[in-house]
Amino acid sequence: MKKNFVFDTNVLLNDPHAILKFGDNNVVIPITVIEELDKFKRDLNTIGRNAREVARLIDRYRDEGNLSKGVPLDSGGKLKVLTDLGKEPPLPFPTLGKTADSLILAAALKLKKMEDLPVVFVTRDINLRIRADAVGLKAVNYEEEDSVSIEEMYSGNVDIEVSGESVREFLEKGQLAADGFELLPNQCVTLIDNKDPNRIALGRYHNKEGKILPLKGENEEIWGITSRNKEQSFTIDLLLDDSVTVVTLAGKAGTGKTLLAIAAGLKKIADERAYAKLMVARPIMPMGKDLGYLPGEVGEKIKPWMQPIYDNLELILAAKGSELDEYGPKRQSRKKTKRPLNEGIRRLEDLGILEVEALTYIRGRSLPQQFLIIDEAQNLTHHEVKTIITRAGQGTKVVLTGDPYQIDSPFLESTTSGLTIVVERFKGQEIAGHVTLVKGERSPLAELASDLL
Repeated sequence: MKKNFVFDTNVLLNDPHAILKFGDNNVVIPITVIEELDKFKRDLNTIGRNAREVARLIDRYRDEGNLSKGVPLDSGGKLKVLTDLGKEPPLPFPTLGKTADSLILAAALKLKKMEDLPVVFVTRDINLRIRADAVGLKAVNYEEEDSVSIEEMYSGNVDIEVSGESVREFLEKGQLAADGFELLPNQCVTLIDNKDPNRIALGRYHNKEGKILPLKGENEEIWGITSRNKEQSFTIDLLLDDSVTVVTLAGKAGTGKTLLAIAAGLKKIADERAYAKLMVARPIMPMGKDLGYLPGEVGEKIKPWMQPIYDNLELILAAKGSELDEYGPKRQSRKKTKRPLNEGIRRLEDLGILEVEALTYIRGRSLPQQFLIIDEAQNLTHHEVKTIITRAGQGTKVVLTGDPYQIDSPFLESTTSGLTIVVERFKGQEIAGHVTLVKGERSPLAELASDLL
């Protein structure tokens, strides 16, 4: 049986092509939604882009007939812009008022009275779904095809029980045939002796060889940083492997995602010269109330949002002993000079080895031969992540770090975050690897706060 699906504004702002995903049912857009879309169309972010895309799409269907009467969609259904609300929308009780949300909800109620078809209200707003249910409307969340259940997200590693002989063979020969194991490319493996659970060996599955091989850098100091648990060892192994060009790292605060990524990037660039530059970027997404427009030049404006990156850099340089080589394109001498930590960071930036950037300015750029780290990637949409990864030029490695449980964007959920989508889409690719870090190593206090609060 056909249904009338009434859309809230946030559905179209999140997915401009949502009107094509409801089969042969009727898609109804209240005129208030069109007015709200108009307010966003000038924004220079993803929300603004989606608002403009929706307007263009609806305008294309406008050529097919009268939108107020309904026009056929490519999916087999009909698109209708609901304008006939009478002199006053039917407000069930005074507290609804005349806000945009209330007018959209009232339009859905009016449609329910006007037509015999079942009406389903579609919104990503939890409170609006509650209000819709309270006034007798069936309300559902809009679930994208790309949505990923956070509980079922690919962890990137697996425990395998094997015989003690297999563990010994792996440790002695440095490899173990993966015959009989169902493993994905670059999946990290913990081999556990089935008779002695305390005897384990760590490795990673290399699909081309069909073998599990030992980790690189497992006990190695990387710019003063060493792994403290097996997930960090897995992370370092993936970060140091140039053949793995897309690495995703997920985990709660304090697990070392960004710290390890930056340390590995500095090693690859300053020590091994495998890349031309380390670029670290993050979305400008404040926690709590925004500070508004900040004074100063661009660098001064974005500094408060980039400060967590500089904190990690200072920690790494401190662990290295505050002594920096005179790094440069034509390094001839290994002479070392003492520098303050902030001066050390400035030195890396001046030599072009390090660049800390806001994601706002990355669109349209081409980034070849770079070790690119995108921090707080859980706050990015599917489209934004696609935009970033497609900036990667020849020889570039992309590392995405984030915590899917700490999303600050009001238009995103853990199931639709760009980070979780990349994890799932890339998990079977030869060039990609993922690790979910679980143990906080920042401090006992930070770990306790993360677990209890």
